[in-house]
Amino acid sequence: MRRGYLFVFLAASMWGTLGIFAKYLNGFGLSTFTMVFYRVLFAIILLAAYLSVRGIGFSIDRSRLKFYALYGFFSIFLFYTLYFYTVTISSVSFAVLLLYTAPVYSIILGRLIFGEELTSEKLFALLLVMVGVVLVNGAGNGFSTRALIFGLLTGFTYALYGVLAKFAVRKEEPEKALFYTLLFGLFFLVPFTDFKVPFGAVPYLFALALFPTFFGYILYNHALKEVEVSRASIIATIEPVVAILLAFLLFGERLTPKQLVGAAMIIGGSILVHIGGKEEPEGAVLEEAH
Repeated sequence: MRRGYLFVFLAASMWGTLGIFAKYLNGFGLSTFTMVFYRVLFAIILLAAYLSVRGIGFSIDRSRLKFYALYGFFSIFLFYTLYFYTVTISSVSFAVLLLYTAPVYSIILGRLIFGEELTSEKLFALLLVMVGVVLVNGAGNGFSTRALIFGLLTGFTYALYGVLAKFAVRKEEPEKALFYTLLFGLFFLVPFTDFKVPFGAVPYLFALALFPTFFGYILYNHALKEVEVSRASIIATIEPVVAILLAFLLFGERLTPKQLVGAAMIIGGSILVHIGGKEEPEGAVLEEAH
């Protein structure tokens, strides 16, 4: 059990480096689409090797391809690019906090799609997150309206990622579902990608695929064999804390006292949603896969 908690902590910590990699790669002059394309490409190669070693295989019902095309568009093409773009036009701290507005959208989508009950805990979490966003992006904090809009869209696509994951794991193993989601996402990225990248950027691109993408997913997946999904989701909220701390240490990013309060409210709202949520089956790992 303790090992499971450690795996969740390590996975979330690796996810917390996503914005850091985006900042470094932006320094090489790479477009957001190019960053995401190579992240996905290297991750597909790593995941294909993993599937082969595990003997899971790649077969899939052809009728499911349309679903994965839709899944790849929203969950990879849009979610990944929106998050990285928000980082490049604002800050790592700001982007990761708006990513964690996802529970607001999850509550709404859960009500509309699955008919889930709107409990008092969920409504309070909604209030916490919305007030937190106002504080994080309040007057005088220097973040543009464009950054706010794209950051909130990132949260929405992240929530949509989780909703679609519930449909994916009903028929395919989580690893196979992730493989096809990445694969279709890659196809959507091709027309917008500049394939020539500076040699110095390649190690960062590979590390981006290896640590927060591949290892983060594998560690979280193994953790769920020992830890309940609801508990793992709560521990995973360490991600924005890690991201904010690294952004401070590496880039000197600072949050004002008001923004720190807003950050605590956003993270607190996310934790509250997970505490009040129903336990998901073990295969629901894709909801946390970054």
